[in-house]
Parts: sequence; C-alpha cells; structure tokens
Amino acid sequence: MSNSTPLLDHEKYFEEPGQVKIAIIGLGYVGLPLAIEFAKRYDVLGFDINEERVGELAKGKDRTKEAHLDDLNKVVLLGNKSPQGIHFSSNIPDLKNYNIFIVTVPTPINQFKSPDLVPLLKASAMIGGALKENDIVIYESTVYPGCTEDDCVPVLEKTSGLKFNEQFFVGYSPERINPGDKVNTLTTIKKVTSGSTVEIADLIDHLYASIIPAGTHKAPSIKVAEASKAIENAQRDVNISFVNELALIFDRIGIDTNDVLDAAGTKWNFLKYKPGLVGGHCIGVDPYYLAHKAESLGYHPQVILSGRRVNDNMGMFVANKVVKLLIKKGHKIDGSRALILGITFKENCPDIRNTRVIDIYHELEQFGVQVDIHDPWANAETVKEEHGLKLLTNLTLKYDAIILAVAHDEYKDLDINKMTNPHSVVFDTKAFIKRELVDARL
Repeated sequence: MSNSTPLLDHEKYFEEPGQVKIAIIGLGYVGLPLAIEFAKRYDVLGFDINEERVGELAKGKDRTKEAHLDDLNKVVLLGNKSPQGIHFSSNIPDLKNYNIFIVTVPTPINQFKSPDLVPLLKASAMIGGALKENDIVIYESTVYPGCTEDDCVPVLEKTSGLKFNEQFFVGYSPERINPGDKVNTLTTIKKVTSGSTVEIADLIDHLYASIIPAGTHKAPSIKVAEASKAIENAQRDVNISFVNELALIFDRIGIDTNDVLDAAGTKWNFLKYKPGLVGGHCIGVDPYYLAHKAESLGYHPQVILSGRRVNDNMGMFVANKVVKLLIKKGHKIDGSRALILGITFKENCPDIRNTRVIDIYHELEQFGVQVDIHDPWANAETVKEEHGLKLLTNLTLKYDAIILAVAHDEYKDLDINKMTNPHSVVFDTKAFIKRELVDARL
C-alpha cells in the first residue's frame, strides 16, 4: 500500500487494479483453499517453508486432497498471464512484494498440553522482516483471546521497526475449514472478521466478503473474533465428551449407547451427538488454548477440562474393552493379532494430526498384542515419519480382533468374515459396520 492510497476508504482501495497483493503464509488444509479463492480475484503468493509442498502445488498436486485441482490449475495458469492468479514460493524475500499477509500456520499443543506458539511467532518474525508502511497482517490460526495483539504484534513491531496501528495493522479471521467436508467449504460458511482499528476492520471485512458468498460477520474486536473460534470447538468437544461418558456408563449397564441415543433423539430438541475418538487439529486441541488463557487469569475451567479428560481417554477404553472381549472368548492376549481399520482423525480425509487412534494402538501393544493398521486415505510416509508405523497395503490375513476406528467409505463393503475366525472380536467405534457382525461398539 502506497502512502498516497486512501487506505481507510476500503471501497476506493479495492477499486484500484493490482492494489491488493496477498501473501498466504502456510499452505495446509486452511491456507491452500483460501489462497485459491483469493487468487481468482487478486494477485496471490502461496508461501510455505516446505519446499517439497511448494513444488507439488506448482505442479497442480495436493496431498491434503482439500483443493479442487481444476481450480488450483486454473489460478496457477492465471498467475502466468494476468494481475490475478497465484504463484508459489518458499523464498522469504518474495514476501516483500505483497501488502496483505494472511497467516494460516498450525497452532498445536506441546507435550504438556499447553499452547505451542512457535510456528505462529516464527511466521510473525518472518513477516515482520517484509512489512512496509500501511501493510496488514491477518491471522487465521486458532489462538486464545488476546494472542494476536499480546504475542504476535510485539514480534511484528520488533522485526519490522514499524509502529502498530500507525504504520502497520492487523486483523483476525478464524478459519472454519472442516477437512474432508466437500459441502461445508470456505465459500459456503459465513466468515468472522475483525481488525485492529474500525477502518481496518471494514477493509478486512470487505476483503473476505469479496470471495465468500455466504457472507461475513464483523466482530467488534480481535479478541471477540479469537474467542468465537475457541468456543466453537470447545462447545463441540464438551458435547461429545458427554456422550462419550454416557458410553462408559452404558457399557457397565450392558446396553448399547447408540440404541439409547436413537430413542432420545426422537425428542425434537435433543442434540444428536455420537460417541467416538476426538482428535484432529481443532476439537482435540483448541479447548486447551481457551483453558490456558483462563488459567493465566486465575480461573481453572472445570467443564472444558473435564470434557477433555473424558475424550482423551476413549482410546484407552476401546483397547481395554477389546482385551476383555478377547479374554472372554478364550484368547491368550500376549501374541494375539489385532487389526485397526483407519488411523486418520476422521473419515474420508488424509489428516492424521492429533489422531487418537494411536492411543488404541499403544494400549493394545502394551498388552502384548501384535497390531496392524490399515488406512486407504492416510499417507504411508507421513504415518511412518510421525508414528514410526508401517501401514498395511492389503487385507489378506485373519485376526483375533478387528477394531473399526475410522468410518472411511472404503470400509462400507468390507468383508469382515474373510478376516476373522469364529472366535474373533470385532469392535466398532463408529456404529458403522453391520450390527450382526460386531461384538461391541461405542
């Protein structure tokens, strides 16, 4: 943005051809779809420090399977012959040619389940080195309320030498990507926006509204926008933890949880959540960010953390239940063979981040069970790198126990009988397999 540009008049700002030059930092499940949509209207740089990822995208390949490849190839081609379109880079100096930076890097938790801001702060420092007067930095990564202004802005100021809200500005617009969902996508979900001044909030809202037909919701402050994202996933986490706790109770009673939920679900206002493993980069992580902020202010959240404890222990419950069923059927546990179907955190998606299926694997292994894992969606190299496990490429053996962990479509017509014997145990965590074929389910 040049100093002569009427920055605060967002309508005039967007009218000037070539004025909006956007750099998307991080090209994963969130950043890539965003970069493609913006590239249909603006000059976009898709930036990632992973050179291999950048190279794949430049060739029209997407390992996350989130992008529509036709759209990806179109905006790549567009970038070669017009002011719109996309270019990909891992070269930091390229960032200096852009004036709006959108940060979509991961915000994980560490081994102590506390926020790990290292990727976010490194991205901020990198952007700070490229900031010019009147540039805007928009964060989409999930954080706790206050993180953008209290943690990221000081890094931007230090590395840029510019003064916040005088020489550069920031905003926050929480991502709402649902990996694997081809219905509720970026452009069909209303987008929450915010900015560090009233005028910048208007400009950022206008920017997102230009690519999202579902519309936008302009939050009154950055902290409100940050908090809205945190509670979206915390609410879902707590609701799932309730039905997971019901599953633990009904297991002791000896009744099927899904039967109970089907009966209760006949009431119009009953919330139809299902029990299951809660992983992924959002629901299994974000509540810890909200809890961290609460604890820093002297409040220990009860409901949020109790829900997390229940959900984090479901993998252990599944494994122990399978072992009990094996014993009941006369199996010697040490040396038994088990097959886990699915390792991604959800169905029809290659994302293995924070998958809780791994808890089932480790618990069974501690009992001495020999465990194989099969997943038609997961990337075998990524699984090997992250967990040191080798995925099965075919299903030809018979097993003492089979655990359906992820309800991939490929498992709908799976012939369980070919992989079991009369004394095998079949456990279904998703109520996905024909009921007459399973011994137990969540």
